[in-house]
Amino acid sequence: MTSAANPLDLTGRVVLVTGGGKGIGKAITERFLTAGADVVVCSRSEPEELPSAGGRTAVYHPADVRDPDTAFATVAFIEERFGRLDVLVNNAGGAPFTDAATASPRFSKAIIELNLLGPLYFAQAAHRLMVSQAGLDGAPGGGSIVNISSVSGVRPSPGTAAYGAAKAGMNSLTKTLAVEWAPKIRMNSIIVGLVRTEQAHLHYGDDEGIAAVGATIPLGRMAEPDDVADACLFLASPMAGYVSGAEILLHGGGEMPAYLRAANSESDHAPVN
Repeated sequence: MTSAANPLDLTGRVVLVTGGGKGIGKAITERFLTAGADVVVCSRSEPEELPSAGGRTAVYHPADVRDPDTAFATVAFIEERFGRLDVLVNNAGGAPFTDAATASPRFSKAIIELNLLGPLYFAQAAHRLMVSQAGLDGAPGGGSIVNISSVSGVRPSPGTAAYGAAKAGMNSLTKTLAVEWAPKIRMNSIIVGLVRTEQAHLHYGDDEGIAAVGATIPLGRMAEPDDVADACLFLASPMAGYVSGAEILLHGGGEMPAYLRAANSESDHAPVN
């Protein structure tokens, strides 16, 4: 149950994090474990080591998030084991760099399924259980769904066109379901910018390259997975009880406009029109 003295205490709550065994998902899982929640993570293969924090360990269930049957099977497993589901974090997703002109139909289909249809399937499965469950500690029933989106869905996404389109669709889906499923379920999305995960070097090179990329962000660094996890915990907690249909921009202030970089390359005091 949630402590009146600590609204971020989620003891007694049950959380599902898709792709919750590594990267950003692992940080999200650990944050909810620390907050006292029971956390289930799902993915196609079981992590070598399940996330643990605060003396608690996540529970694993196999699932291919692109398969609607496994989405409903995962929620059925949670209902049987815990009797309820309070929070769903649709975290699983991603895409490799691919030129849009040569991307195969099979590749594009898989990217859309992973980043848009999968979150929809899991949201539908969670909805079935959330709308029927009673609340805890006098709180209303229902639940909270948090979709992990990307800046690729709100600005051009060269090299990941299908991914950006899918994330734009996720943003629209979030706002629509926030209306359709209110007041029982709150729906929100976190639009994430550049994140320094254990695979950041694959995209940005060595530490020097990562630092150079971070310097282009107004806050002076790339996000850490814990930054995303903190936002998830807030949106799932009673502190966000009146937040639904929102898009939380988690991008450190965005990206420096190209015209400023061009102007500053000519003069330290270039005029801005």
